[in-house]
Amino acid sequence: MSGTAAPEEIRRFDALAEQWWDPEGPMAPLHRMNPARIGWIAARLGGLEGKRILDVGCGAGLAAEALARQGAVVTGIDAAGAALAVARAHAEAEGVAVTYQETTPEALAATGARFDAVLALEVIEHVPPDQRPAFCAALAALVKPGGVVVLSTLNRTRRAYAVAILGAEYVLRLLPRGTHDWRLFVTPAELGALLRHAGLRPSGVAGLLPEGCGRRFRTGSDVGVNYMMAAAA
Repeated sequence: MSGTAAPEEIRRFDALAEQWWDPEGPMAPLHRMNPARIGWIAARLGGLEGKRILDVGCGAGLAAEALARQGAVVTGIDAAGAALAVARAHAEAEGVAVTYQETTPEALAATGARFDAVLALEVIEHVPPDQRPAFCAALAALVKPGGVVVLSTLNRTRRAYAVAILGAEYVLRLLPRGTHDWRLFVTPAELGALLRHAGLRPSGVAGLLPEGCGRRFRTGSDVGVNYMMAAAA
């Protein structure tokens, strides 16, 4: 499959496919972040009801299902086929309507598809740096004029290294070692520059902050570890 998807990253996330929906498994941080992420996205869009949303790098569908439950018309795409198979099975079992496709944003953009909002949550840190301009350009091509692109990622700080790698991968063992490479984390300044280069206008940023011993997250101004950025088309 062509595009900016890295084969080694596809294999890594396919290997986690069967554990994706376990709230105490390797994807526990995403389960705990999800309500705060979806709430912030909904606020950027003025609500989700009837909005056509593309979830790029959707994995097994954590965000896609949450968006659909609030009335969005959701398409989820990923290059990881095993993760998508779990996404389809889970959505069917839960009676949630989500359309899933095994494809890349570049290939989908070539079809002329356009959406009210395009999301790439915890994805860009897994895209090789030299491919990030093309990745962001594909996101921009997929959003309608006046629409919104939202990314979430990890900041390249010492604190993010301590939390996301030493803590999550080595101490708590929430994630397999090697899931993240600190050198590939993206600062807000770098992400903003990538989005502007793609023709988008950054319009908001928020940190995702743990509380309750990390059992849940809220949004705030501290972007030192996890953060989200919105950009207008």
